[in-house]
Amino acid sequence: MMKVQVGKIGILDMLRFKNLPLRREKVIRNAPAAEISAHFKINDNAAALHPDFQEMVISDIIDHEGAGAKSYILSRKDGQNAAWFRAGQYLSVSMQFGDSRITRPYSISCSPLWTKDGKYAITIRKNPNGFAADKALHSWKVGTTLKVSDPQGSFYYDKFRDAPHVIALAGGSGITPFLSMAYAIRDGLEDFDLTILFGSRDEDSILFKKELDDIAAVCPKVKVVHVLSEQKKKGYENGFITAKLIQKYAPENEPYSVFLCGPEAMYRFAAKEIDTLGLERKYVRRELLGVTKQVWEQPGYPAECKGQTFRLTVRQADRETVCDASADEPILVAIERAGIAAPSRCRSGECGWCRSKLISGSAFTPEETDGRRFADKEHGYLHPCAAFPTSDIVLEVPGSYME
Repeated sequence: MMKVQVGKIGILDMLRFKNLPLRREKVIRNAPAAEISAHFKINDNAAALHPDFQEMVISDIIDHEGAGAKSYILSRKDGQNAAWFRAGQYLSVSMQFGDSRITRPYSISCSPLWTKDGKYAITIRKNPNGFAADKALHSWKVGTTLKVSDPQGSFYYDKFRDAPHVIALAGGSGITPFLSMAYAIRDGLEDFDLTILFGSRDEDSILFKKELDDIAAVCPKVKVVHVLSEQKKKGYENGFITAKLIQKYAPENEPYSVFLCGPEAMYRFAAKEIDTLGLERKYVRRELLGVTKQVWEQPGYPAECKGQTFRLTVRQADRETVCDASADEPILVAIERAGIAAPSRCRSGECGWCRSKLISGSAFTPEETDGRRFADKEHGYLHPCAAFPTSDIVLEVPGSYME
């Protein structure tokens, strides 16, 4: 057996230990205060890939008149490369409309190769019940300057997680991330089979039909199936995107992934259909749902709050602003209407950029968009983009990252 002798700790040892911080401070004070001039390439790469924001100018506008949408070509104002993205990611765009300072996430609808020319493309479709979309469609012109985030989101293909064949379910402007994926496959940036089941009302309302058909014509890995809900026509599927339709175009006897992006009604319908397929959970991917338009229909919502207006007090650094907040809208909407620049990106409760401290009062967050960490729930933090006021509240909000 090994014997080890351990000496007793003496008074001098204890004094040395006690004085260790003082000795350390003395060494630091006596050290030369030479400026660190070393330049590291990795820092430049990090800044290029993940800038706080990018200043872009609208260099061209493509009007998809039949589909009620416009594509905006954004070019870096300084002429540099735009931050690289994975096909399927989005940009958070900062906008100023009157006194309202808002952000909105828009999927990138071009090939990642565009970034080498300092460009992105985003597409906005008319939304009569919305606020930002229609204002942007009417006010944005060639030459309009915008601030955008670096590319965000995890809705992209990953060979270590996803199956080699992806069945993409798209509705309306939800085609944009899949269009980007199709471009990336065509350009040799991605390597997987992509079958797009694209739901539209009728042939005339199909967004990016020519672009999708042109890609499919030259790229055997991309297949596009148009599904018309209000028109029967040769060469098109008719009705809605059901489990039966998915199985019709899915590969036999091999795994496949299902990616979903579209309006809220489509999510509700498609989710039930996908559940019947019996796929492994990792093979079902959904783009961010966004916040529900009818929160009062969500389980747990206090019915007596519907239609009410509450008093919202926003504390941001040394400023305090008081405004009205509707119980039927996310708290972030009220913050933006009050002209307060608050951080946000996904606007779906997931990313956490808008994370704020609830000082007093109460708010309701639907379970399906509650992306908070457990500790945040326990200690009174919420995501204003996905939380609805249910009383007068006081909220501590961080400053905007794009100011």
